[in-house]
Formats: sequence, structure tokens, C-alpha cells
Amino acid sequence: MSILFYLSFPLLGFGVGFMAGLLGIGGGAIMVPALTALFLHEGLPVTKAVHLALGTSMAVIIVTTLTSSLSHHKKGSILIDVIKWLAPSVAIGAFLATFIVPYISPVLLSSLFSVFLIYVAVSFLRDKKISSTSKEQLLNKELVPVGFGIGALSALVSIGGGTMTVPYLTNRGVALVKAIGTSSVVGFCLSITGSIGYMLNGWQYSDFARGQLGFVDLPVMLVLAIASVITAPFGVRIAHRLPVGVLKKILAVFLLILAVQMMISVISAT
Repeated sequence: MSILFYLSFPLLGFGVGFMAGLLGIGGGAIMVPALTALFLHEGLPVTKAVHLALGTSMAVIIVTTLTSSLSHHKKGSILIDVIKWLAPSVAIGAFLATFIVPYISPVLLSSLFSVFLIYVAVSFLRDKKISSTSKEQLLNKELVPVGFGIGALSALVSIGGGTMTVPYLTNRGVALVKAIGTSSVVGFCLSITGSIGYMLNGWQYSDFARGQLGFVDLPVMLVLAIASVITAPFGVRIAHRLPVGVLKKILAVFLLILAVQMMISVISAT
């Protein structure tokens, strides 16, 4: 392997941390396509590369979302009343969803991931009116079932939930910056149970000599996590300075590119 291959992991971590702080995402939308391509380049079969990319990404999200959450908390952009309802439900949904991941083919997982990213990107590009729903109505009627759904879907495609949480909260009248900050905490909660689930449900595929526990590659996870901690606070600072419209367009274009990359990597390897 070339030196460029090994440099790809810390560089990926820098990008993940920055985007996590900027957009309130855990970074899975970036890591899963990139890690899939890197694992395939390393010689792993596609049946293992996709699942390993999903599990490793989920583990890294623990660190990226924690770092982003702390930075957003300092700026007062986290809605505690929303978190206390969303956090338990997303954690449970994420854990339960990991039990079906080993039985889903990598092509189907990749397709699900790509279609989801395209859907979210289009929703961000649309000029949709903000709902006038109050926070009280939101808490009483929606947050628990919505949180469960966000957790389950996020675990299946190994994202921190930001690509669902941010559009959902903004659609309910929450300011974009506060939606991004709150989304970071949501991602932290679901990534913990999601990572445990990926380890347990992929345990028979462990390679202890390589540091792989279930579907989590620990050495890769540590490199990405350490690099992401460095850049996440910079993303948070810029998020508080950029106009809302610019933030939405950045996220939309980024997700469209990643969706295409994910499908190309997997299809070319099958």
C-alpha cells in the first residue's frame, strides 16, 4: 500500500470532524462511502467491506458528535427539552436496528444509503415553508416515535442522524443553528448503542489480529476519531457565521456527491 493510502485515514478524519461541526452530522455520510472504497482497495471482499465501513463509521461518530456537541453547547445552540425526549428513543431504535444488518446484502445496504442521501439532499434544496408547530406540541406528539425512527434508520446506514434530525427540527420551526447543535447530541446518543450493536452482531466476523471487533475496525476508528476532534470546533465556528441558505446548499451538494460515490464503489467491486 502507498503512503497516500495510509494518509487517507487521517485526512478523512479531518474532513469528518469539520463537517460534523458545520452541519450537525456525525460524519457517517462521509465515512461510509470513503471507508468502503478504502477497505475494498485494501483487498477486503465487498461482503465485509461495506459492513465494516458501517460499523467503524458508527464508532467514530461517538467521538465526532461528542466533540461537536460540546462546542455547540458553549454557544447555547442545544435544545435540552428536545434532547431529553429524543435521546432515549434514538438510542433504542439504533440498537435494535443493528440486529438485522448482518442479514442485509451490501448492495442493498449501499442502495438504501444512496437513495436516502439523495432524498435528504433534495429536501434541503427545496424552499419549504417552516411549520409553526410549537415546541410543546412537538414534544407531546412526535419526538418519541420520530426519535425511534431516526435511530433505526441511522443505524442501518450508519449515520449520526443529523441528515434526518436537522431537516425534521427545522421543519418544526427550530432555528437551523440550534437544530444542528441539537442534532449533534442526538447523534452521540444513537452512536453509542449503535456501535455496541455492530460489535455484537458482527462478532463472528471479528479479526482480532487486525483489531477488528465485530464490524468495528478499532485502529481505523481511533485514527479517524483523533483527527476529527481537531477540526470539529472549527466547523462549529463557521456554522454560526454562514447564512442559513448557504449551509443548506453545502449539505445538499455534499450528500449528492457521496451518494454517487457509494454506489460506484460497491457496483464496481461486485
